[in-house]
Amino acid sequence: MQPNLPELGTENQGLYQVHSRGEILRLLNGITEQHQLVTMIIHGGAEIVVTSILEVDDKNNRVYLDCAQNKLLNQRIIESDNVEFESSLDKVRILFSASRVTECIQDEQDALCIEIPRILIRLQRREYFRVNIPPGLSNRCLIPLAGENYSAMLVDISGGGVALLDERKILQIDTGHIYQDCQIQIADIGLLQTSLQIRNWQDISLAPGKNNRRIGCQFIGLSPGMLTMVQRYIMHLERERNARMTGLL
Repeated sequence: MQPNLPELGTENQGLYQVHSRGEILRLLNGITEQHQLVTMIIHGGAEIVVTSILEVDDKNNRVYLDCAQNKLLNQRIIESDNVEFESSLDKVRILFSASRVTECIQDEQDALCIEIPRILIRLQRREYFRVNIPPGLSNRCLIPLAGENYSAMLVDISGGGVALLDERKILQIDTGHIYQDCQIQIADIGLLQTSLQIRNWQDISLAPGKNNRRIGCQFIGLSPGMLTMVQRYIMHLERERNARMTGLL
């Protein structure tokens, strides 16, 4: 059995999460009052719907959303077991998700509704939400070196880059050094192709007499499509983490 790895991520995820119901209601009401658009992502990003919040109903624990124009698309939204949402308020990105979307009536018109989310993620425009990758997942980064593709395990991931473990301590650790044409295999998502720039490093003691090297890397030249893939994976990991915290998984 593989031993549990220590928490090697360097960023406190709690800095980005909002758990207070009062603050969640304030943010959702702000999005509503400022008529901010809301992007609804279904089927892992295969379909995207731009909508808006019609009303936040604290008493009945509901958020009412405008329907899509296409009835078949509305049906696919209702049938989805996970829908992700992204909006913004005062130049801050707001992310949340729902496991169920239902049809309803709001102000005598057809609408969609979800339960008020228990957790939101709030990000400044220049910030990236970073999540630790659970041990045991087969996420690896292949880095071209002279005569070989060096395989390093991923530790955490964000929209801006990854942290990896250099178990053999053979990678250059000079800040700014770029490894071209790296391939990052993400379980159940796909293959990312990007260059990686070294940003920081740290030697870590895992057990008496054993240590490893954690290297923080920034994506260089990541395409918009692959960035979307990364964001989907981050939301997936965060949903699973929240489900474990609330006893649903």
